[in-house]
Amino acid sequence: MSGEIKYGLYQILDERFRTGKCANGDLRLEQLYGDCRWAEGPVYLPAWRQLIWSDIPNDRMLRWDEATGTVGVFRSPAGNSNGNTLDREGRLITCEQGNRRVTRTEHDGSITVLADRYQGKRLNSPNDAVVHSDGSIWFSDPDFGITSDYEGHRDVAEIGACNVYRIDPGDATVRKVADGFVGPNGLVFSADEQQLYVSDSRARQIRVFDVREDGTLSDGKVFAQAPKTSFDNIRFDDGGRLWAAAFDEGVHCYDPDGTLIGRILVPGQVSNLTFGGPKNNRLFITAGTSVYSLVMAVTGTHRARYQR
Repeated sequence: MSGEIKYGLYQILDERFRTGKCANGDLRLEQLYGDCRWAEGPVYLPAWRQLIWSDIPNDRMLRWDEATGTVGVFRSPAGNSNGNTLDREGRLITCEQGNRRVTRTEHDGSITVLADRYQGKRLNSPNDAVVHSDGSIWFSDPDFGITSDYEGHRDVAEIGACNVYRIDPGDATVRKVADGFVGPNGLVFSADEQQLYVSDSRARQIRVFDVREDGTLSDGKVFAQAPKTSFDNIRFDDGGRLWAAAFDEGVHCYDPDGTLIGRILVPGQVSNLTFGGPKNNRLFITAGTSVYSLVMAVTGTHRARYQR
């Protein structure tokens, strides 16, 4: 379709956004919390009906309870944590920018360090992580946390590049699986795990890689470009559409062929998003100082497979 149509907080750019019922949800955003310095890394815990997210500059992780609507501190200090996800056992996986490591919170609350070095050199500042069905953990490692003291600790990069890594589920070896990024950020597997999508914030693009049987990746290609903004985290719905945090342009929605078909307009700079709720159709959005949510007619990728 030509032009665009605005429907409440939705911006319809292509008829597929309408026919896919992407604009058939709540007509307003619900603000769950608004007192962060920079909200990031939301993850929904189905067993507890809670949302956990990072407030990076305040060096804390917060928790919202769906049943009561209350918000409290989950962890502080938190290593200037950024991205969070769940592994196959429902344990929390966290990218700690300030501590330059990827950790796992065990069921008893203790913390296990999964990765803090590659080939003997300290990681830059792990940003986001996803878990494969084989138990491997894949994470991005830009230098955002070491360029200043605002979201971590100013320091010199030992590796000298911003890459994507894979933690082997057997021997915990950290292997580089993709390079050539300027600022790798959000990452997500396709529903069949045959492809890995990675946003590169500084390059203003999302790249897609084929996942080989041995856990390595193809060279990759550009899936989407955003000339006027930058991408952060990305998530799939169960219709194969990719939803992307697009900073000052809200949340972008891409058809599987890479066409931008619509947007959700959000106040503040959108940093991250995730699906959750009892039906996995509640979209949680972190933007600037706030956390928002809206119940949608679309559903996130089946979490029994990916635990998100």
